[in-house]
Formats: sequence, structure tokens, C-alpha cells
Amino acid sequence: MAKLIVNRLLLGLLTLLAVSVLIFVCTEILPGDVASAVLGQGATPEALVIFRKELGLDVPAHLRYWNWLVGVLHGDLGVALTNKRVIAGEVMPRLANTLFLAGYAALIAIPLAVGLGIYCAINEGKLSDRLSNILTLVAISLPEFFIAYLLIIFLAVEVDWFPSLSTVFAGMPFGERVYQTTLPAITLTLLVAAHMLRMARSSVLSVMSTPYIEMAFLKGAKRQHVITRHALPNAAAPIITVVALNLAYLVVGVVVIEAVFVYPGLGQLMVDAVSKRDVPVIQACGLVFAVVFVLLNTLADVLVILVNPRLRHAR
Repeated sequence: MAKLIVNRLLLGLLTLLAVSVLIFVCTEILPGDVASAVLGQGATPEALVIFRKELGLDVPAHLRYWNWLVGVLHGDLGVALTNKRVIAGEVMPRLANTLFLAGYAALIAIPLAVGLGIYCAINEGKLSDRLSNILTLVAISLPEFFIAYLLIIFLAVEVDWFPSLSTVFAGMPFGERVYQTTLPAITLTLLVAAHMLRMARSSVLSVMSTPYIEMAFLKGAKRQHVITRHALPNAAAPIITVVALNLAYLVVGVVVIEAVFVYPGLGQLMVDAVSKRDVPVIQACGLVFAVVFVLLNTLADVLVILVNPRLRHAR
């Protein structure tokens, strides 16, 4: 088991290295010139040459990547092109806001989705099960921005329960912060809960056809007891995996939601950096998103190994 866990951790590190290369390459091959985009059309050729030298664009790409990677490993994400601020100081508060929103949505979505998934598995084929299948399919089919705008129209404009813009700042009281982020949290909950509910239901039902479950029914055990005591522990691995993937989506996939609600998170910072062609900020945001995604997926792999007896012991 220790060998499997170490292998997963090493694969996670290799994945992060590959992602860092992709992020750097993708920002390098963007059309246009960074110096011209930042200085504007009125920049003189002499100013462009000086600015390119300040940015290190006169150095070969592989050396620039190496210098950037070494700086990242030492906690230095560089300096923003637009305001000359240290990027780490800009990213950390935005990341904290994004994690707060993702955690708020996760606290609602995970218990709701897993609980309803188990309930639908217990009541397979009944009205509640069929209704949940229809509603989750609708939620999965709708684009996230469309759900967000519908919630704004009905809950912010029509009934005025929540603000349409999620404005938070440092030092805001916890209750006010929760109130301001409720609408985007509901949007994220609707998006990820549907996936987790369907996976939890499918995982439990896939175990129900195994011989030991049939033996439990032959002994006279009730369906609810069989699912909670026998089927659910063996269906935990895929449920853990889909929960981890959706947690990663809550952090990485909030770019559209933060843009819709003008929420000052990491996704909104990345959108602003793209519009201003601030390449160091784009690289930093992309790398932070990748680290969170890989960490959560690696954690899911480790948890699956721990809960699965067939992986804990050698065959």
C-alpha cells in the first residue's frame, strides 16, 4: 500500500511538471507581442526594445521557463506587468476567496448529493428516483452561466433575496460574507450536486448485483440495511473519486461563475489578466489551479487505496 501511495504522489509531481510546461508554452505561443500589448500602439521601437529586455523576452524560451520554474519553487511568482505588484501578494487573497466560495458550496453539495444518491438507490424505480434522474439530467445539460443568470433573475431581481453581485473584502464579517456568496454557492451546488448524485446512485446500484448482496437478501435483510451496511462501503471508491473531481471543479471551474457575479476570486483575477495580456499573472493563476486540481485528485487516489481492501493487500 505504501508503494502505491508513493507512486501516486510521484505521478502527481510529474503531472504538475508537465502542466507547468504546458502553461508556459501556451502563454508563449499566444498571437501578438506582449510588450506591444502592454505599452500600446503609441510605443516607440526604442521603448519596446527596453521593455522586452525588462521582461526577459530577449532570453531564449527554455531559459525563461527554467528561471520561472526556479522562482515558483522558491515561492516567487513574479511581478505583474500592469501594476508592478508582486503576484504572490495578489494571488493569495484571491485564492482565499475562491476557496471560501468552493468550501461553502461543498458543504451544501456533498452531503446533499451523496445522501440523495443513496436514497434514490434505496428507492430505485420509484417516483422520487425517476424525478431525481430528470432533474439531475436537466441540471447537467444547462450551461453554468445560464443557471447563474436564471438565479440572478429570480432570486436577486424578482424577489430580492440575495445581491446580484458578490462583493467581498478583507475584514468583512463572516455572516455578511456568507450572505454575499450564497447565490454563487447555490449555482455551484446545482452544477456539481447533479454529477455526484448520479454517480453515488450508480455506484451503489452496481454493487447490488453482486453475489454477497443477493445472499444478504436471501437471509431476509431489508433493502435499506443491505445498502447501508454492505453495498455502500464497497461503493465508496467511485464516490470518493467523483467527490474529489467535483471539489477540484469547484475551485478550478469557478472562473465563469466568478465572472458572472464579479466575485473577487482567483478566476476573476485570471479573466482580468487575460484581458490585459498580463502573462505572468495568467501563468501564476493557471499553475495555482493546476496544483489544486492535482492535489485533490492525488488525495482521491490515496483515499481509494485506503478504503479498498483489494488495494491495501498484495494479491
